[in-house]
Parts: sequence; structure tokens; C-alpha cells
Amino acid sequence: MTTSSSSSPNASSTSVTAGSTSNDGFDHIFVNSSDVTIHCVVAVPGDEKEPRGTVVMIHGFPELWYSWRHQMPTLSAAGYRSIAIDVRGYGRSGIPHDIEAYAMTSLVGDVIAVLDHFGCDTAAVVGHDWGAPVAWNTALLRPDRVSGVAGLSVPYSPRGDTRPLDAFRSLSRTLSPDETFYIDYFQEPGLVEAEVEPDLGGWLRGFYFSASAEADLTAPSMGFVPPGRPMRERFQQPTDGQMAWMQPVDFDYYVNEFTRTGLTGGFNRYRNITRDWHELAPWRYAPITVPALFIGGDVDGPTMLGADAIGRFDVNLPNLTRSAILSGCGHWVQQEKPNEVNELLINFLEGL
Repeated sequence: MTTSSSSSPNASSTSVTAGSTSNDGFDHIFVNSSDVTIHCVVAVPGDEKEPRGTVVMIHGFPELWYSWRHQMPTLSAAGYRSIAIDVRGYGRSGIPHDIEAYAMTSLVGDVIAVLDHFGCDTAAVVGHDWGAPVAWNTALLRPDRVSGVAGLSVPYSPRGDTRPLDAFRSLSRTLSPDETFYIDYFQEPGLVEAEVEPDLGGWLRGFYFSASAEADLTAPSMGFVPPGRPMRERFQQPTDGQMAWMQPVDFDYYVNEFTRTGLTGGFNRYRNITRDWHELAPWRYAPITVPALFIGGDVDGPTMLGADAIGRFDVNLPNLTRSAILSGCGHWVQQEKPNEVNELLINFLEGL
């Protein structure tokens, strides 16, 4: 295994330089964070107003800073500076080679490096999907730097006594015997990459659509993989190739970026869950004490599977301001229901 890591954006991304404004209207800035460079996309209030506060937004899998495109203009209009990052391993951020470089503690360190770069003593941190655990753990490990935390799709559940892979295997035995939960399926390096590479666009379209509210919920879940078969066999595809919540130009943005970078950086986040469990042992059963918000979808897999965690919010999120489950919403919460998410975020931020 190589021990080197990429600490700068990929060569093909050099058309956007530090501090530049791209044709998307946002500022693109690169921040050094120990072993990687983090690509930040920044939107500020108009008319040179002093920001009411800063919001750092962290995407999930397989997404990019771009998944916050509906939130950034609204936050600017409300007077907030928003910073949407490409998580390490994604987009124009550095892509470390070593699997262990994607540990949760490293991703939390990236968030703190961004706060330091922009001179923020504190900021609100918002995350979706895998970005939610990054946001939750940033608030847990560095509450001195987080004014408030919001998690979308994935509820906060503190580190417990059961190894995550053991929990996922037990879930498979209960819900879909003889099949493998997708997070377990992602563990072997190269296995899922081999099914993605021949048709990355088709894989992404199937993954996005199957996890959205547009999919047929009565069909076998893509979350469980039959033995010896690729995950993509469980994907559903939109009948006309389009998704109501994602325009073709948006889908093309994701495909073009992931064609350039591949998805290994994203898969490597999954490959650290056992390492995270060991490293977070000092925070066993620890609550998050900063003000918190949770937003999920009523047909979002992680939200539905996280029902027990949501039921323990009174203990694990003692300063929770609201837990909102959006009707007719699948996994891609801030993209499927942007107006509802924007309203909830603004109300939360105004209360900090």
C-alpha cells in the first residue's frame, strides 16, 4: 500500500484558482488541512454586509459541495456566509491514497481547518448523509468551535459498545437473511469500484433515483446486496432517464466530477467505520450539548433505520431545537425538499 497522499487539487481542476469566482457565481477557495487541500465554495451576503454568522456545509455520498446549491443563495439573502466544502476524496479537494486518511477524526480536523482559515471562532455546522456524522462529531469533539449543529438524513447516535459491522450484519440477518448490507459490501477495496467503473453515469443515476422518494418503495431495497451479485442489480432507474428533483445539468455536474476523480475516496470513508469506533472510544455514549437540529425524510432509508436513535434524542441531543421529518422526502433531503430545508435552517440559525 502506498504511503503518499495527494495534498492539492487534481491537475484538471486548475481552471479554478484560490480566491477565484467561477461561472457558478460563488468564490472557490482552497484551504490547507494537514495532509490534504480542501476545496471550499463560499457565498457571502450581498451589498458587502457583515455576515450574521458562518455556516459550514458538509455533503454526503456520492455528492459534492454542489448538493448545497439550493441553500447557499437563501443563506446569503438571510445574511449568512455559507461555506460548502468538497470532503476529502471528492471533487477538487485532495484525494489521499491511504484508506486510514479518511478516518472521522481527520474529517473533523478538516472542518476545524476551514474555520481557522476563515477566522471563525465558531460556526454552525450542517451535514447530510455521511456529512451528518462529520457535523455531529465536530460538535462532539470541538463544541468550543460549533455554535449549532444540524444533521440531515442520519440522526446522531453516540459511539456504543457494538462494533458497527457487527450491528450491520445483525441488521442483515433480521431484515434480509443471506444478503449483505451495502456498507458491509463496500468494505473490500476494489469490489464495488469494479461494478461502478464500466458505467459510472448509470450507476450514479440508479443510486440517486433508488434512494429518492420517486422510487418504488415496494421493490427490493438496494441497501441489501444478494450474494455474489453487484449492488447495481437492485437499482431502479427513472423511466425517462430524468429525476424531478435533479435537472440534467445537475446530474451532468456530478458525473463529470466523478468521472475525473472516481469514487474510491467516497468508498474509503465507509472503510473506516471500525477505526472510527476505536478512536471515538473516549466519547462512548456522550451527548452533544450544543444547539441541534435534525431533518429527515419520511421515506429516507437512514432516517427510517435511525428511528431508535431519533427516539433517544432527549438524552443524546439535550439541546435539540427541532426534529423534522419531511413528508414525501427520500434520502436527498436538501435537494428533494429545498424550500422546506431552507426554512428550517434559517429558523434554526436565527435562534442561535
